Amino acid sequence: MPTITTRSLNFSCAIFALLVAACAAPPPAGPTPGGVPATPEPQKPQAPPTTNPNPSANINLQGFPLPYRQGYSDGCASIGTVEYKDASRFKSDGQYRTGWQDGFALCKIR
Repeated sequence: MPTITTRSLNFSCAIFALLVAACAAPPPAGPTPGGVPATPEPQKPQAPPTTNPNPSANINLQGFPLPYRQGYSDGCASIGTVEYKDASRFKSDGQYRTGWQDGFALCKIR
């Protein structure tokens, strides 16, 4: 019967640890060998830019989502004779709608 030495046991443990580590590593990101991404990222629809994304220098809208800022800008620009409102976004996008209503109300006060 062969005897197991400490040296051979350490070597076997090192090989086992390398195999386990190699199997546990996540797959590399990026395209597969065929050039197609492994998991395609879903495309989000881009909101059309408003004419004035920063309606007033006195209002700091940093930290608010883009649809809110666009709605705010459109609502603020609606004070007067022409109403700037994307009707389909106003119906479907709550952030745009809230921004528009806030912009219209606050700019109307000034």
